[in-house]
Amino acid sequence: MKIDCKKIIGAAMVAAWLGAGCAANAAAAEMNPHGAMAADLRTGLNSLFREHVFLAAAATGAALGGRDGEFKAAAGALDGNSIDIAKAIGSVYGAGAEQAFLPLWRRHIGFVVDYTVGVATRDDAKKSKAVNDLVQYTQDFGAFLASANPNLPKDGVANLVKDHVLTLKDVIDAQASGDMSKTFTAIRNAAGHMGMIADPLAAAIVKQFPDRFASR
Repeated sequence: MKIDCKKIIGAAMVAAWLGAGCAANAAAAEMNPHGAMAADLRTGLNSLFREHVFLAAAATGAALGGRDGEFKAAAGALDGNSIDIAKAIGSVYGAGAEQAFLPLWRRHIGFVVDYTVGVATRDDAKKSKAVNDLVQYTQDFGAFLASANPNLPKDGVANLVKDHVLTLKDVIDAQASGDMSKTFTAIRNAAGHMGMIADPLAAAIVKQFPDRFASR
């Protein structure tokens, strides 16, 4: 019997990342802005954003490998992570912000899927459009956060999110190349970058609502 090493590795990655996701979800559930510690907020956001990268990579890897069942499972878990991130935003800014954030966040995932399809089908036009859509998305996302928090400048947020989508692009390109060492390095880089989004976001929230967060 021939053993598909890539499939086994992919399944192991999904299992490990979903296990980490349980901890991230618990952190999000405990994220109560009233009297919460600033360090807890930062840790919770970092966990959720890193989980986003891991699950996105699991989904794109499965899609490129033609593993439909695995892709659907990873995509479902990825959307659960999106809902948790939206809830974390809503725990600070209210239900209206949560409801506005979720479709906005899901949009960039859709563009990432478009890029993955373009890579899989060798459609350069589709790939180019997806990249352009992602770059435009960074401006929309930056404007959203800037409107919610005066401590988050639009251009600064947009640049950080641009780096995020570009590191995800690197993951997809590495996965498509079949180079596993390059793929895992790209995933580590993409996940590591998420702290550059989560940390400033947490700091800006604490600065905006100092009475809600006690310094540790």
